[in-house]
Amino acid sequence: MTFDPTEPDLSADEVQEVVDEAIESEEVVLFMKGDARMPQCGYSQKAITLLQQYRGADGVATVDVLQNLEAFREALNEHSGWETTPQTFVDGEFIGGSDILEEHHENGDLAEKVNVDPETVDVGAESDSAGESSDVEAPF
Repeated sequence: MTFDPTEPDLSADEVQEVVDEAIESEEVVLFMKGDARMPQCGYSQKAITLLQQYRGADGVATVDVLQNLEAFREALNEHSGWETTPQTFVDGEFIGGSDILEEHHENGDLAEKVNVDPETVDVGAESDSAGESSDVEAPF
């Protein structure tokens, strides 16, 4: 058996089912390139970092759109009117991509958008773009 990296992991029908089910059943879902442990683009990294800052590591469901990028673009476009990723949905409602999440964060209303009590969010625990804590001292 030969591995063909251009062959999608999911059919267009399977992608539609995954998108519909995730948006319907997950409180917060991020459609991203890669997954939370290994984002495959900077925008996905920014989105998952912000969402996890507010909801914790287990508070965000993720779906890897690289399983069939074109089919995911089409399926997501039906729900959001956008073809680009990442895309965040909260309680079935499209919130936006990484730039919109960052804008809500800067405006101080991201906690409300992602169903979190703003009093429980430590906005001082922000991390840099590499996902590392900004207050970690170098070992040398």
